[in-house]
Amino acid sequence: MAAAERGAAPGSGSCAPAGSGSVPVLFCFSVFARPSSVPHGAGYELLIQKFLSLYGDQIDMHRKFVVQLFAEEWSQYIDLPKGFLVNERCKVRLVPLQIQITTLGNLTPSSTVFFCCDMQERFRPAIKYFGDIISVGQRLLQGARLLGIPVIVTEQYPKGLGSTVQEIDLTGAKLVLPKTKFSMVLPEVEAALAEIPGVRSIVLFGVETHVCIQQTALELIGRGLEVHIVADATSSRSMMDRMFALERLARTGIIVTTSEAILLQLVADKEHPKFKEIQNLIKASAPESGLLSKV
Repeated sequence: MAAAERGAAPGSGSCAPAGSGSVPVLFCFSVFARPSSVPHGAGYELLIQKFLSLYGDQIDMHRKFVVQLFAEEWSQYIDLPKGFLVNERCKVRLVPLQIQITTLGNLTPSSTVFFCCDMQERFRPAIKYFGDIISVGQRLLQGARLLGIPVIVTEQYPKGLGSTVQEIDLTGAKLVLPKTKFSMVLPEVEAALAEIPGVRSIVLFGVETHVCIQQTALELIGRGLEVHIVADATSSRSMMDRMFALERLARTGIIVTTSEAILLQLVADKEHPKFKEIQNLIKASAPESGLLSKV
């Protein structure tokens, strides 16, 4: 994982040998210690995966980490030696460093996926400025098609709440999925993301900001992805809920931005072959409505 850094120190700290197959390992993080096992010959990447499976809900992916191994000869933990392989029983720990990773927010089409969350007919009368966020959402999806960016769409309980509004064209969407969970991070969505090589950034918009958008964003950054929330394409029934959700999310390192900023960052250059078409999309400024003063 990008958030973990490999240590480099001589020596090892193994205990009694174990045979081929699986090897017992004690995984320590913070005040916790959980015995588990890894395949014989497992290296750094498998250890990181095991830490995430055991403690993923407690690991802040915006921190850097070092993996350390308990060395009997020193009677203390040392940084994991380069090229370390688990050949015998041992004890390892994941140590967060104090340095925070700065979220730069760079976007490229090849590493970006758009998430359109629950833009459904039954929400029309309840969501503030719904017509405005529909028009901006449609602009984003047109941009995604022009730039070849995959789009994942969810619909919250469509049997009761209806399908995505007709104004939003879902042509070419990679996945349109019903859900009952508030977060968009469903097994089918994770599988779809796994099929797209090099995904780093998620552009997220829809409703409601303080429920499905917020929960989706927090789950995504917990998986090490960078999240961009499109403020002019995201709303709630209550402007207070929306405002405090965006403030909370911004404090976690999630990028709160606008549709025009997203589209122009994705083309990046006037000489981009799709620049003129993207420029045509944004010639008319996005509606400001009552969302502007409530960000």
